[in-house]
Amino acid sequence: MGTDENSAPQAGLGTFLSARRSVLLPEDVGLLTSGRRRVPGLRREEVALLAGVSTDYYMRLEQGRERHPSPQVVDALAHALRLDEDATDHLRRLANTDASRPRRARRSPRVDPELCRLLERWSGAAAFVLDGALDVLCRNRLATALHSDFSFEDNLARMTFLDPVAHRFYRNWDGTASAVVAELHRAAGITPDDPRLNEVVGELSVKSTGFRALWARHDVRGKTGAAKPLHHSEVGDLDVQYHSFTVNGAPGRQVVVYHAEPESPSEESLALLASLHADWDGIGDASGRGLPA
Repeated sequence: MGTDENSAPQAGLGTFLSARRSVLLPEDVGLLTSGRRRVPGLRREEVALLAGVSTDYYMRLEQGRERHPSPQVVDALAHALRLDEDATDHLRRLANTDASRPRRARRSPRVDPELCRLLERWSGAAAFVLDGALDVLCRNRLATALHSDFSFEDNLARMTFLDPVAHRFYRNWDGTASAVVAELHRAAGITPDDPRLNEVVGELSVKSTGFRALWARHDVRGKTGAAKPLHHSEVGDLDVQYHSFTVNGAPGRQVVVYHAEPESPSEESLALLASLHADWDGIGDASGRGLPA
């Protein structure tokens, strides 16, 4: 399955700069302008001016004729393009030499069973483990119940973009979709030759126009924590908070936890959902099957 430069997991420094330039308006960076512009976003010469480099040098960066700007130039470009911390880290990785980072992720199809058993002790919260490609490696009972409306359950990105249920389940689907793509972009900057990541991005680029549009923006953002308004067919609307935690000893993996405010209607709904699925036995892997003892 072929992908063009914009849809490849690691599109390169020039593509990233061009994409981030295209989503900024002159007024976003304090520039005065008049009249209509033929293309959206900042012009190359405007970014060069803001970064304090020549227009010719900046053009070489976007065209791939110059690939390794100095740390000072990288920081100046990040400031000019108004990049946040995650996007700036991504830009720094793109500007590094290929020899400075591993090119292929070492992937294991399994997750530590002890970690999954730990998640199961959080009976009042839905918890699951993701890898860099957003494959769901295991989930506890409540997370299995929470995701029971989905037909796609193996990968969070596939769930979001390929399962029709997602638009009902995620009450703020647009925000969730943007966050999913930004997380995939971040993972691509860390492990650019991960074959599974390449597979997921390639499939979604072919099957989802919404994914293609978001991927072309090159937003970069890791999971942290935020409100997550959901809807489940069995218990209705849920207002939960989510937090994510990196897994030491397993690079690229993270634990994601959804929980509701104590004594809130959403906490009661999560408890009801858990009781409706109480007959399910075992700690679930990505398919919902139990893990070995």
